[in-house]
Amino acid sequence: MVNSGVDSGTGLTGLTAHEAQALLSSGAVSSVELTEAVLARVDQVEPQIHSYITVTRERAFEAAVAADEARSAGNVSGPLTGIPVMVKDNLSTEGVATTAGSRMLLNYTPPYDAHVVEQLRAGGAVIIGKGNLDEFAMGSSTEHSAFGATNNPWDIDRVPGGSSGGPAAGVAASECFISLGSDTGGSIRQPAALCGIVGMKPTYGLVSRYGLIAFGSSLDQVGPFARDVRDSADTLSVISGHDRRDSTSLDAPAQDFSSSLTGDISGMKLGVPREYLVDGMEPGVKAAFEKSLETLEGLGATLEEVSLPLTDQALAVYYIIAPSEASANLARYDGFKYGNAVNDVPTAWDVMDQTREQGFGPEVKRRILIGAYALSAGYYDAYYKKAQQVRTLIRREFAQTFEKFDALVTPTSPTVAFKSGEKMDDPVAMYLSDVCTIPVNIAGLPAISVPGGMSEGLPVGLQFIGPQMGDGTVLRVAHAYEQATEWHKLKPGI
Repeated sequence: MVNSGVDSGTGLTGLTAHEAQALLSSGAVSSVELTEAVLARVDQVEPQIHSYITVTRERAFEAAVAADEARSAGNVSGPLTGIPVMVKDNLSTEGVATTAGSRMLLNYTPPYDAHVVEQLRAGGAVIIGKGNLDEFAMGSSTEHSAFGATNNPWDIDRVPGGSSGGPAAGVAASECFISLGSDTGGSIRQPAALCGIVGMKPTYGLVSRYGLIAFGSSLDQVGPFARDVRDSADTLSVISGHDRRDSTSLDAPAQDFSSSLTGDISGMKLGVPREYLVDGMEPGVKAAFEKSLETLEGLGATLEEVSLPLTDQALAVYYIIAPSEASANLARYDGFKYGNAVNDVPTAWDVMDQTREQGFGPEVKRRILIGAYALSAGYYDAYYKKAQQVRTLIRREFAQTFEKFDALVTPTSPTVAFKSGEKMDDPVAMYLSDVCTIPVNIAGLPAISVPGGMSEGLPVGLQFIGPQMGDGTVLRVAHAYEQATEWHKLKPGI
């Protein structure tokens, strides 16, 4: 089922974005031809994968024609000019339905683009459509979408991870070259690991959240999925930068992150936090991780075990802060100001009640209830306030660790992709899928997951974590590791 080259029945669509860009630059292929190939691939595999909620064929061809015309005129905007991409369906797209995977937004078509979508369009990218996700980005398996589950291209009986399972599966199945997801507690890195691709969560504030439908506002961050680290760096260069419409956007100069990809990590100090080798980690995942550490040492990095004891508190902190912020953010969906209203009921209170009852799915309701409880009178100090205090300690612990280390290396997920339905009735087991990724969001740090091995025929992810604004560092380490291994070249046989 596994294939080790770009020629795995996917043809043009199996290339990396920079390989496709080289063909565009040489005139060997046009953006229209690339777009035709991607849409043909979508038609071929989408019935099995279901990575898209909406495919925008006509708009995609219009963008491809414009990209070809711009190239002919010598106006190449950047590394994504003419490249077909997907965006997660919680990112606003002007004139195109944006559902956040929820019945609550069935009839919502935004009148504006999210900042990252503006950046993609300005960079000449061809947006193919909107990727499936767990409803309002709440989940770890993409089984909580109102529009049906997404399947893992490596084994369609398994989940792709979540909440950005559609964008991850789309890249893995060669239904796009690049995709954008959002990461609140691991929703880019965990599905990247389970789908055998690269997924990056940037430093909080590096990428504008304007136009991202909010889940946990102090945790959410937009980032790229790609087939290799270079494509991730190129995409981050396109979508990052200050945006005055987002009060949390960092006022930092634009960067060319591809310049960080030196291939050399000799002399770098990498910490290996012992707390990330959690109970319940699958033996195959642990074995792949230990093999990756040997590879990093062979590249000249110095590895040292380190302790981050507050890691054990991060999951509890997250599941107080994130639901609390979600309950506040989703309060707007009342059938009057926002939301797909249920109007055939007698009173205004019934409109609100039935709009929420019929619009929200069970996982969203569960998290709203948890958050409302944590924020309620008499419990605020005991839960939410204390969680924020522990969050400060977690940030401080990371900061002190990065005084000694350039980056940290951990597993991304304690398991490979699990069977569809396996954890749907056990929310605690589902939440534990993100145990290795959540601390990064608590502290607002950059982190990346790259293919780091195989276990039982399924991909294993390797995570690199950097200090605040250390996005270039994690890309540098990840790229050096990637160049020394072949894991990123393996493809699902679908």
